[in-house]
Parts: sequence; C-alpha cells; structure tokens
Amino acid sequence: NRITSVGRIIRKLSIDELPQFINVLVGDMSVVGPRPHIKLLNDEYGDTVEKYNSRMLVKPGITGLAQVSGYRGETKGVISMSHRIKVDILYTKKWSLYLDIVIIYRTIMDLLFFKVKDVH
Repeated sequence: NRITSVGRIIRKLSIDELPQFINVLVGDMSVVGPRPHIKLLNDEYGDTVEKYNSRMLVKPGITGLAQVSGYRGETKGVISMSHRIKVDILYTKKWSLYLDIVIIYRTIMDLLFFKVKDVH
C-alpha cells in the first residue's frame, strides 16, 4: 500500500541501495554482513528473539546471507525475525572471504535475473 509503482521498480532493482556504498566508503558499513535494522525493530525484537543483539557485533552490510537466503524485505513477526537472525548469526560464525564472494555473486545473480524472493 505504501509503495508507489515507481518505488516498486526502484526496490525491485535495488537502486535504493546505491547510496549505502557511501557508508561502505566511509567505513560505517561493509558490502557483506547482516543488514541493519531500524531502531524500532531493535527495540521490538531485542528482548524477544534469542541472540538478536549478537548480530550487531559485526559491521552491517549492504547484502548478506539472510538476503540471498530469502529473508529480504519487511519481516512480519517473531518467527520470521528469528529465522533471519539465525542466518545472520550463522554468517558471523562461518565468515570467510570465500563466503563473502559467494554472497556477492548470489546477490548479483538475483538482481540480474529478478530472483529476489521473500520467505515470510
């Protein structure tokens, strides 16, 4: 309801993420890592989702394992958020340069072939 048809195209192509690269250049973000959540979600899920706050121990990223695994976009409810957080924590535990390269590759392929999916 809140996204216009032009906005839907911009989101589908992830053009709205391009300004995030400024944050990468400044050093506030990484290209790959857990996606940052807004403060409202941090407040809502910080005490209810197990290990929610541990994902904040690493730099947030423009893309991440959760996004290429289907946990992209708005999260609806504790169960969905719990799944996303489990994947974010898995990324932090299994991090490697190879994993980052795989995630970047999968992100590019998803964008090129419009395979962006949401698992809510």
